[in-house]
Amino acid sequence: MPSRIKGRSTGDNPANRFHSVAAEPLSIDLDPDDREVPTQFFRDSSKTILAKNDSPDIPYTFSLNPYRGCEHGCIYCYARPTHEYLGFSAGLDFETKIMVKEDAPALLEAEFRKRRWKPQMVCLSGNTDCYQPVERTLLLTRRCLEVFRRYRNPVGIITKNALITRDIDILKDLAADRLVLVVLSITTLDQELARTMEPRTATPKLRLGAVRALAMAGIPVTVNVAPIIPGLNDEEIPAILASAAEHGASAASYTILRLPGAVEGLFLGWLEREMPARASKIITRIRDMRGGALHEGRFGKRMRGEGEFAGTIRQLFQVYCRKYGLVREEFAFDETKFRRDPPVQGDLFG
Repeated sequence: MPSRIKGRSTGDNPANRFHSVAAEPLSIDLDPDDREVPTQFFRDSSKTILAKNDSPDIPYTFSLNPYRGCEHGCIYCYARPTHEYLGFSAGLDFETKIMVKEDAPALLEAEFRKRRWKPQMVCLSGNTDCYQPVERTLLLTRRCLEVFRRYRNPVGIITKNALITRDIDILKDLAADRLVLVVLSITTLDQELARTMEPRTATPKLRLGAVRALAMAGIPVTVNVAPIIPGLNDEEIPAILASAAEHGASAASYTILRLPGAVEGLFLGWLEREMPARASKIITRIRDMRGGALHEGRFGKRMRGEGEFAGTIRQLFQVYCRKYGLVREEFAFDETKFRRDPPVQGDLFG
């Protein structure tokens, strides 16, 4: 069983699926539990910044990831296997070896200046959290938001970090023209569970505080209960939705746990280590929603699950969304405000 590492959700680094040779430490070389592993940052020299997808499960075409890998270290993160394309592991490497796209703001501006760009919502992020801890000092997300503001292009933001409130000044300006929608992901209200499952995210209390701060500033904000892990946090759905409404969220959504590739083994190892008494029930419930498997990759099935228990969760979610006024309606971004040749920086507010 992987040992515990302080501030990390896993101590395991499973073999990269693209590598034919893998190294495993001998037991005598393993450090004791509660050791620390520092985060390393590497320059990402990508020449383009917008990732395009055609998934029918996702309501946008383009996303922007200022970072690759995520120090939040959520054990369940579906994006972990993408780190294997960089030669890293989906395990501990994903949360300790972070690629930094220093040129992200300039690359984004270059995209907006192209004549073929059609104004539309771009999602921050998709495979990482744009407000992970290092953003506090690097300001890449903030600088990208400044580009969105300058060109008046719509942006959707998904995060688990209350750091987003730092940028309320920019978001408020975007909101005035219906150019921004923020989604705060809340997995649990149990601080201890959050600490072991998503160790470097903002606490549930701070996330709810961010919802309130954004709503009070007139910024459209919704809550995503994600992921719902059957047998673990599904019982919290009513309480999370009640808290979301109380703090000013306008709508709510959810997704079911996904375990693609190496995430399956990492999550099962975490269950065995952190809650052995509940592991069997959780695994059984997951299989009930995945046709007997632990993962389902088909479009239309992977985000919601199927079967009786998936139906029960869907009905429960809908009932409490109606109760608390969180029924989701499609947000209408205003794409008409886009300007391909904005005024120079000094003239913006002149």
